[in-house]
Amino acid sequence: MSDSIFPQQPLADMAELARVLGHHHRLILLEHMARGELPVERLVEASGLSVANTSQHLQQLRRGGFVQTRRDGKRVLYSLSQGPLASLLGALRQYVDYNHGQIRQLLADSEQQPMRLEGISREELRQRLQEGAMTLLDVRSPQEFAQGHLPGAINIPLEELEQRLAELAADQELVAYCRGPYCVLSQNAAALLRAKGFKVRRLDQGFTDWQAAGLRVETHE
Repeated sequence: MSDSIFPQQPLADMAELARVLGHHHRLILLEHMARGELPVERLVEASGLSVANTSQHLQQLRRGGFVQTRRDGKRVLYSLSQGPLASLLGALRQYVDYNHGQIRQLLADSEQQPMRLEGISREELRQRLQEGAMTLLDVRSPQEFAQGHLPGAINIPLEELEQRLAELAADQELVAYCRGPYCVLSQNAAALLRAKGFKVRRLDQGFTDWQAAGLRVETHE
């Protein structure tokens, strides 16, 4: 699409704001400041962070325009900046609640349809891979796949899966995986593939658990 439809600079500005917000310690500090202005020592106490860590995150938030200060005698008080920041934090909370609701629904569905969440453990997968008995399917984005994936995996993002079924061997068992145990991409991929007649399971813990265990991963430059 042309830049006239999606101007690049506003999108770049949005990405930069998202980067500043992309640390849970900063969100903790913002949530406390949403209740009123506070000095550094109170923010340290409320957040459980060190003084140095708190100060560093406050500087990042201030440079990003999320925090403003005023002096009260010798104290510097921090508060949320003007603008719809409280609404933004509320929208993030709502989206987290929505995602958690989706996960709860998946777990509830699995009790009624046990085959839906049939998985394979990391240990069993390692054994089966040595036997060469299955195909690994990474349904994350190409960017995530390039940064690291299970050895020998093929990458078909979930949104492309239905159009690329011909790339999969129908006579071999598939193991779909994504980021972690609560990532719904592999769950949705497994459901789609079963509906198309494939024999498929999903890796219980996902890529993050595999990597955290110190197991070999591959990357694509």
